[in-house]
Amino acid sequence: MFKMKLALIGLTISALLAFVQPVSAQQMATPAKHAILLDASTGSILFEKDADEPFPPASMSKLMTVYLAFDAIKQGTMRLDDKVVVSDEAWRNWNNRGSTMFLRARDEVTVADLLRGIIVLSGNDACVVLAEHMAGSQEVFADWLNAKATEMGLTGSHFVNSNGWPAEGHVMTARDLATLSMHLVNDFPDLYPMFAEREFLYKNFDSNKYNRNPLLGRFAGADGLKTGHTEEAGYGLAASAERDGRRLVLVVAGLSSMNERMRESSRLMQYGFRNFSHYPLFKAGETVDYAEVWLGEDKTVPMVVAEDVALTMSRLQRAQMKVSVEYTNPAPAPITTGDKLGELVIEMPNRPGLRVPLLAGQSVEEVGGLGKIGAAFEYLIFGSAGAEPGN
Repeated sequence: MFKMKLALIGLTISALLAFVQPVSAQQMATPAKHAILLDASTGSILFEKDADEPFPPASMSKLMTVYLAFDAIKQGTMRLDDKVVVSDEAWRNWNNRGSTMFLRARDEVTVADLLRGIIVLSGNDACVVLAEHMAGSQEVFADWLNAKATEMGLTGSHFVNSNGWPAEGHVMTARDLATLSMHLVNDFPDLYPMFAEREFLYKNFDSNKYNRNPLLGRFAGADGLKTGHTEEAGYGLAASAERDGRRLVLVVAGLSSMNERMRESSRLMQYGFRNFSHYPLFKAGETVDYAEVWLGEDKTVPMVVAEDVALTMSRLQRAQMKVSVEYTNPAPAPITTGDKLGELVIEMPNRPGLRVPLLAGQSVEEVGGLGKIGAAFEYLIFGSAGAEPGN
């Protein structure tokens, strides 16, 4: 049988809620065809719209090309100062197709400059040159992109080329782009700052060229990632911003203009920072409740969480949050530290419930023969396997 334990948890959550008054969270809408806003530290989704519907990502798919390059640098198979020669084929096919780094045939360019050409300038030619350098051809590189997408669990994505040029079957979802963006932030702390660079001067330019990310320098805390645009896909942005140690990741796609992209991305980011906060509930190893033990040397055993439990919530969600514990009552001995005994259940309005495993905080040995007789006698008289601490 399952027993719902509310009293102990209620006291804990009440203490957390004491200084916050409930306010109504804003009901959001957006003209973007696809959107997702999430808190990077908890993975909590703050807003989404058709986030799992595949669409042509345009240049936002260059983020996966950058990921493979960053990963090669991290693994030591490629260096930022490696020199790459621009092939005649890459120049002939891409010197004047969409966004460009203005590479010339036989140019010798560093990997670092190619990455800046992709991140700052959105250069289609830079992607192709880097793909040829790493994999030998665009086709092989596309296979690498798809393999990495599978490894990351990007189930709504498929890559045909390195730069997002419109091609049948080249698609991503907003959720996949958000996941990829978080990987770039978290997996490469030494390289990710390249996304915050606002301008780039290459030898083939007569002046500095500027990053197209509309949030850089305009929205406090914005530090990356990538724009995208084609006639079919509209205007899109994968963006990240950090304030006071809290990072949000946003993806919007299918907007009608550069101005609308700038307005919507700023508005949704501001909504996330203003209306939601990060709330720690329990620390790793903290006792959440006690389970009664049947036929154990101890009458109770502490139930603990293995990892920190924290949520990103609106104030209204926090005020209306309900927390309970489910466990088999009583828990039969013997019990070993780390055994799963039950679940912490967290429910709140307009969000799926969260269930967190509760583990035994200590071992409890089974009583011997005489102890079993005594426990059976006690159960027959009192109907309980034992009292909670202090009772």
